[in-house]
Amino acid sequence: MSQSRAPAWVVPLMRFGYGARGITYILLGGLVLSAALTGGQAGSTSTALAQLKGQPFGDLMLGAMALGLLAYALWRLICAGMDLERRGTDAEGIVARLGQAISGAIAAGLAVTAARLALGSASGSGGQGTTTLASWLLQQPMGKWLVIAVGVVTIGAGGYYAIKALKEKYKDHMRATATSEKLDPVVKAGLIAHGVVIALIGGFLAYAGWTSDASEAQGMTQAFETVRAQPFGQVLLGVLALGLLGFAVYCFVEARYRIVPARAGDDVTTLAHRAKREGRRAAARLG
Repeated sequence: MSQSRAPAWVVPLMRFGYGARGITYILLGGLVLSAALTGGQAGSTSTALAQLKGQPFGDLMLGAMALGLLAYALWRLICAGMDLERRGTDAEGIVARLGQAISGAIAAGLAVTAARLALGSASGSGGQGTTTLASWLLQQPMGKWLVIAVGVVTIGAGGYYAIKALKEKYKDHMRATATSEKLDPVVKAGLIAHGVVIALIGGFLAYAGWTSDASEAQGMTQAFETVRAQPFGQVLLGVLALGLLGFAVYCFVEARYRIVPARAGDDVTTLAHRAKREGRRAAARLG
């Protein structure tokens, strides 16, 4: 299935989904930046979505966000199942596709939150979903080790974002344009910041499993408060907020310039292709 041509409808689904994800992180980054400047609570993605509730046409916007986040969730799940990015079936490929599926599941949860907010049946408080998951897992056989395992996997997912940024793996599926090249430093910083937040949440989960205390499993709100509690924490929180805004830019760049290898074919010039070509030219000049 990995070598088959992807259906045409996955491309607009992907672009709509990344756009909605970008708006979510614009809201979240704004909340965290405000917290860094004023000392207020930073909040979470659910809190960020809740900010739309009191705005003009807030319910309509939340409904659109729910559809967009659902589109992103479907894109990631389909991408993993059909191997649309040609990750393969070796160990590295399976881990990458599992990460895509987990990302889709998280987005589906946010889509449900946005829909419930639009219908007036959710408060948008942060951290409860992570605690609920830990509580449920602890009730299962070998629950303590399940929670620890989920925490370790989540830490790994956060590390993956950082490695993806540092190794510039995101360039493999990014169409090379003047705009995508100019925004590259912002994209890289955004991926690293997002990875830091995800890794912190994974740390809370692992600790909750180790202590068998579900209340220790916290979400983004506690992750931001942990950063604030460090020396120069308010400054660090501000830097993290800017990074999250950078991650929003990453989502928008993906919405506009990301390609689906199983759909686009092999004749599209990506940022990775251009970087390799320029590297060969530089080596030839030096030689």
